[in-house]
Amino acid sequence: MLTGPIIIIEDDADDQYIFQKVLGELNVPNTIRFFDNGQLVLNYLQETEEQPFLIICDINMPLMNGMELRQYIETDAQLKKKIIPFIFITTNASPDLIKEAYQVTIQGFFKKANGYEETKRQLEQIIGYWSLCLHPNSEW
Repeated sequence: MLTGPIIIIEDDADDQYIFQKVLGELNVPNTIRFFDNGQLVLNYLQETEEQPFLIICDINMPLMNGMELRQYIETDAQLKKKIIPFIFITTNASPDLIKEAYQVTIQGFFKKANGYEETKRQLEQIIGYWSLCLHPNSEW
């Protein structure tokens, strides 16, 4: 499993709390870094030496939304080299938005779960998958 941080981009404090609690219950060993908007994440990614394990991102946020963030990462040569798996978890899951998201090469699109246990199952499966997946940043 990659040891880098899991980045969660979510502007809703209640959702951040639920994600934090679920990941604690799942005993995820990675550091969890929360950001309220895409611009803060972009600044972090440009400055950090860390190799993030995974980005979990909402779409609808202030300043820079999730789609804008992903597009920026894809067009920035230095950030693209980091090859960070990028997952959307959002309440807005229209067919057009899903198509647009996959056009900017995301690795997953999930509708936010309804309830704590469903959120727990969702995050457990996502993190479990990326923990087992061979990836250029994996420690084989």
